[in-house]
Amino acid sequence: MKEIKIESILQVYDDFDELPEAVASLMTQASEARSRAYSPYSNFSVGAALLLDNDEIITGNNQENASYPSGLCAERTAIYYAGSQFPDAKVVRMAIIAGSNIKHTMTPIPPCGACRQAIAEYEVKQNAPIEIYFMGETGKVVKSESLANLLPLIFDKTFL
Repeated sequence: MKEIKIESILQVYDDFDELPEAVASLMTQASEARSRAYSPYSNFSVGAALLLDNDEIITGNNQENASYPSGLCAERTAIYYAGSQFPDAKVVRMAIIAGSNIKHTMTPIPPCGACRQAIAEYEVKQNAPIEIYFMGETGKVVKSESLANLLPLIFDKTFL
């Protein structure tokens, strides 16, 4: 037997004001998308914004359904729309803002497992990393250079 050590390196900005201007703009668009989320069941709203290599910005938010859990997360709403409307474009960067509608959220909230798998599919498809920035409503912002930092042992097409 041997042991395998897996490490992830993430950058943490103390707050929104430390972000580069282009990233702050994308985070603002994610925040605006979050304000349009439909989350009456979880009371947890998420907004995502993607920058594509053709300079298009795609936003998405979570959409819930009374037939819980048949809704869709913000990250997958955005990335699937990008894939359907711009199939040849690469996703360069993703910004995510998430938080409770009941209490103030300051903890950075990463994508859920299902969204990590969906983002991984696009990284593999485009053969390029996707920068991911995520935060709560306020507070620290975490940056990952690639989804591989958040899901190091991905399941992809090479297993099929």
